[in-house]
Amino acid sequence: MMQAEQASDGLRFSWPTRVYWEDTDAGGVVYHAQYVAFLERARTEWLRFRGHGQEQLRHDLDLVFAVRAMRLDFLRPARLDDLLAVTVEIRACKRASVVFAQSIRRGDELLLTAEVRVAVLSASSFRPRPAPDGLYEEFKALEVPDQRLPEVEKQRNTG
Repeated sequence: MMQAEQASDGLRFSWPTRVYWEDTDAGGVVYHAQYVAFLERARTEWLRFRGHGQEQLRHDLDLVFAVRAMRLDFLRPARLDDLLAVTVEIRACKRASVVFAQSIRRGDELLLTAEVRVAVLSASSFRPRPAPDGLYEEFKALEVPDQRLPEVEKQRNTG
């Protein structure tokens, strides 16, 4: 059975997913927009793993997250039946926004890197708001300094 994993340092979360027919395009590879869905699901499961269901945040704290910006770097295609690991870590945390660094791998092979900036919003007004102190402090403690993945730099320099 596939299970989510938290890195031993507690900073990186990894969520497994498998590629199904519905995820692929006519070329037999994962359709580019589906990678965005994989990233979203991993962030949702990361929140749940940390004890914060999205519905609970909306109901109890009047808080939702909305993607503000996203940068994707497609390195290799995923294919039908591949078992993927989608990672989540916080790159930067401010009171009303969080920047996530994410990746998708097939085994040791890096397929995609992403930087996702999400805004913290009031669920009732959809206007920016600060995260509650406890949530902000928890996320701030999980920040990982910006560091380039060696595989990405190598591929950029040779590709």
